[in-house]
Amino acid sequence: MKETMKYQKFAQMDKATLLSYFGIDGNGLTEHEVEELRNRYGNNQIEYGDKPSLLSEIVRAYITPFTLILFVLAIISFVTDYVLAESDSRDFTSSVIIVTMVMISGTMSFIQSKRSNEAAGRLKEMVKVTANIKRNGQFSEIPTEELVCGDIVKLAAGDLIPADLRLIETKDLFISQAALTGESYPVEKFAKESVESVADVDQPTLGFMGSNVISGSAIGIVVAVGNNTFFGDIAKRMTQEDQLTNFDIGLRKVSKLLMRFMGVMVPVVFLINGLHTNNWIDALIFAISVAVGLTPEMLPMIVTSNLVKGSSTMAKGGTIVKNLNAIQSFGAMDVLCTDKTGTLTQDKIVLERHLNCDGQEDSRVLRHAYLNSYYQTGLKNLMDVAIIEATHRELDFDQSAYHKVDEIPFDFERRRMSVVVEDRNGKTQLITKGAIEEMLQISTNVLKNQQVLPLTDQLKDEIRHQVKELNEDGLRVIAIAQKTNPPKVNEFAIDDEEDMLLIGYLAFLDPPKESTEPALKALADHHVSVKVLTGDNEEVTRAVCGQVGISADKIINGLELSQLDDKELEQAVENYQVFVKVSPKQKAQITKQLQKNGHVVGFMGDGINDAPALTISDVGVSVDTAVDIAKESADIILLEKDLMILEKGVVAGREIFGNIMKYINITISSNFGNVLSILVASVFLPFLPMMPAQLLTLNLIYDISCISIPWDHMDEDYLKTPKNWDASRIQYFMMWFGPVSSIFDVLSFAALFFIIAPGVLGGSYGSLTVEQHELFAAIFHSGWFVVSLWTQTLVLHTLRTRKLPFIQSRPSFIFTTITTVAIILGTLLPFKHLGYYLGLAPLPSSFFILLMGTTLGYLILVTLVKHFYVKKYGKLL
Repeated sequence: MKETMKYQKFAQMDKATLLSYFGIDGNGLTEHEVEELRNRYGNNQIEYGDKPSLLSEIVRAYITPFTLILFVLAIISFVTDYVLAESDSRDFTSSVIIVTMVMISGTMSFIQSKRSNEAAGRLKEMVKVTANIKRNGQFSEIPTEELVCGDIVKLAAGDLIPADLRLIETKDLFISQAALTGESYPVEKFAKESVESVADVDQPTLGFMGSNVISGSAIGIVVAVGNNTFFGDIAKRMTQEDQLTNFDIGLRKVSKLLMRFMGVMVPVVFLINGLHTNNWIDALIFAISVAVGLTPEMLPMIVTSNLVKGSSTMAKGGTIVKNLNAIQSFGAMDVLCTDKTGTLTQDKIVLERHLNCDGQEDSRVLRHAYLNSYYQTGLKNLMDVAIIEATHRELDFDQSAYHKVDEIPFDFERRRMSVVVEDRNGKTQLITKGAIEEMLQISTNVLKNQQVLPLTDQLKDEIRHQVKELNEDGLRVIAIAQKTNPPKVNEFAIDDEEDMLLIGYLAFLDPPKESTEPALKALADHHVSVKVLTGDNEEVTRAVCGQVGISADKIINGLELSQLDDKELEQAVENYQVFVKVSPKQKAQITKQLQKNGHVVGFMGDGINDAPALTISDVGVSVDTAVDIAKESADIILLEKDLMILEKGVVAGREIFGNIMKYINITISSNFGNVLSILVASVFLPFLPMMPAQLLTLNLIYDISCISIPWDHMDEDYLKTPKNWDASRIQYFMMWFGPVSSIFDVLSFAALFFIIAPGVLGGSYGSLTVEQHELFAAIFHSGWFVVSLWTQTLVLHTLRTRKLPFIQSRPSFIFTTITTVAIILGTLLPFKHLGYYLGLAPLPSSFFILLMGTTLGYLILVTLVKHFYVKKYGKLL
C-alpha cells in the first residue's frame, strides 16, 4: 500500500530517526528490504496520465481532420445514393470507396505509429539514466527506476536527482530547481535538520526529483518515489500538452490552406453542376466526390511513414531520436553550436607535462595533482583520469599514506576545486587545482627556484607568458597550488581558498579527431555553419580550430560578451564563429540570440554546463556518455560523439521534409487542376465528366501509389540547403502547376467527346439514342479516368525533382515500381468486370494514341513551367 509522504516531517528528522522510520541501517538495503519497500511505497516511475489504450490509439489513427471530413462525406453519400434513392437505382459504391480510403490511410498510420512508438521505446532504453546507490554496503550505479524508498543515494555535480531525498550529508551543495519552480538561480541545500515552516520545495534539507546538482556533493535517503514525489504530484495534476514544434505548426498551416481551398471550390462545383443539369442531388453527390478528391487523406500516413523511416535510418547510423519531430528540425538547422572538447577533439586527454613554475618537469606537481584528483568525490573528468593514469605510470606513490579530511567541490563560477588531506604525521594540506586566472586570484606566493616568493605582478606576467606558449602548442593548462596546515575549522569552505602557494602547472593534450575536418566541410557543404562555444581559453581553442579548418581569426570571450548591449550581441553572434571562456548562461544566451536572428539552431553538448543551451535550442544533441541532465535535455542522442553522424542526420531530416513536400505540393496542385477541369466540363458537357464512384476510385489508386513516396530519395542539390515550412509556397505551386493539367484535361475532353466516343458509336452525342448516351458517357468517363491516372501519377516523377526526370534524376526502385503498378491496374480497369460495375467501358485502340500524345505533351509543358518556376522562386519543393 502506497503512503502519502509528508515533506515537513522528513525535513525535521535527524539521520537516526530517518533510518529507523524505514527500518534500515547505514549500510544500504538488502534485496529482501528492496522488495518489501517497493511493495510498500511503489516504483520510481512517473506515469504521465493513463497509458493510451489500444482503442484510443486506433481512434487517434483513424480520426483526423481529414478523415472526419471523409466520414461525413461517406454518410451524406450513403443517404443520397442509397437511403433517398429509388429502389432500382440504389448504390452505396461511393460510400464503400470513401470508407475504404479512410481504412487504408488509418490502418497505415496506426501501423506506422505503433512501430514508431515501439522503436522509440527500444531506442530510449539504450539511453539509461543511473544513480549511485548504496546496497549491501557498497555504492554502485543502478537504473533510477529501480530505486525504492530507503535507498541511500550519493550525489555529485551533474547528477539528476532521481527521487525525492532527505539529505543527510552535504558539501557545498547547490541544486537547480528550475524544472519545479522556474527559478533559474541554484539554491544551496544542507543536511542539518530544518525547523523552518516553509513551502515543501523550499525545504533546505530536501532534494527533489527533476532538479539537478550544479556543484558540490551529498548523500541522501530516498523518501518518495515515482508518482508520490513532488514532481510526480505535479505530473498528475497538470494537463499534458505537447509543445508545438515548427513541424506541427507547418502541418497545421497546410491543413488550414486545404480547408479554405475546399470551402471555396466545393460549393462552386455544386452550384455550377446543379444549375447546368438541374439535378441537385447528383450535383451534391458529385461535389462530395470532389471534396474527397481534394482531401489528402494519406497525409498523416505519409508524414508518419517518413518520420519512422528517418528515425530507423538514423538509428542504424548511431543516432537515437527521442523526439520524432526533431528530425525535421535537424533538416531545417542552419547553425550548429558545439563545445570543443570531445566534439572537435578525441576526448582522450593525455597529461603531456607536469611543470613547476620554473618550467621544468617536477614529480611534486604530479603528486599534489594526484591527491586532488584521487580524493575528490565529484565528477572525475577526463583530466582527473589522465592525472591518475600518469601518476600510476610514472611514480611509485602510495596514496594510503594520506587520508581525506574534506573537500571543496568544483563549480563553474570559481572554476577550481580543492581537497584537504592529512598524512601519517598529522600534516594537513589544502590542495587546489583550476584555471590559471582563477588560481592566480587566490595565490599570494609562488614556488620558484625552490624558494617561496611573493607572487608579484611581474611574476604573474611571466607565468601567463609560459602558459600562453603551452596553449599555442594546443595544450590545455591548469594550475596547482597548496597551503600547508590550513586553520582547523569544523568544515572547509570556499573562503579557505586564499593565501595559496602556486607550485606548478599541468599541460594536457586532446588531439583533434581525424574525422573532424571532413565532417566540418560536409556540414559547410550543406550550408550548416558551425560555431564553437567553449569554456576553454583563446590560445588552446585557436590552436585546435586551426588544426580542423575552423577560422579563428576573430574570437570573442565571455567577458567581452557580457559587456555588449542587445544590438551589439545581435551582431556579434553573426560575426564571430568562435566563443571562448563562456559560461553556461552565455551558451544559452548565444543560442537564443541566434534563434531571434532567424536561425534554426542545433546545440551539441554533453556536460552540465550545456544543459541550458540544449533545452532552448531547436534541436538538442547529446551523447550516450553525457551526464544525466544533458541526456534528458536533448532531443537526439548520438551513440558516438562524431560530427560526421550529425551531417548524416541533417541529410536525413532534409530528405524526410522533401518527401513530405512532394506529396503535399503535387497532390494539391493535381487536385486543383482536376477541380478547374471539372468546372469547365460542367458548363459544356451534357453529363458529369466523371461519376462520383469513378472519381473516388481514381483518387484511391493515386493515393495508394503515393504510399511509396517515403521510400523515394531526394536530389543531392536539394539536400544542400536547410529546409523549412512555407505555406505560401504551396499556394504558388498550386497556382502554377494546377492549371497546366487543366489545359490537357480540356483537350482530352474535346478529343473524347468529338472523336473517340463518336468513333466507337458511329455518331455524335446529339445523334444517338438515349441508350447509346449511356455508353457514350461510359467511354468518355473511361478515357478521362485513364488520362487522369497517367498524368497525375507520372507528374509525380516530373515534379519530384527540379532536374529532367529519369535522365538527370532517377527515382527509387520502390517508388518506380509502385507507381507503375498503379498505372497498369488503372489502365486495365475499364476492361474488367469491376470497371463495368463502376460504369466504365472498354476503350478503342485509337484512344491510346490520344493517351500517349496527351501525356507526353503534358509532361513536356510541366517541365517547361517547372523551369520558369524554379527560375522565379529559386527552388521547386
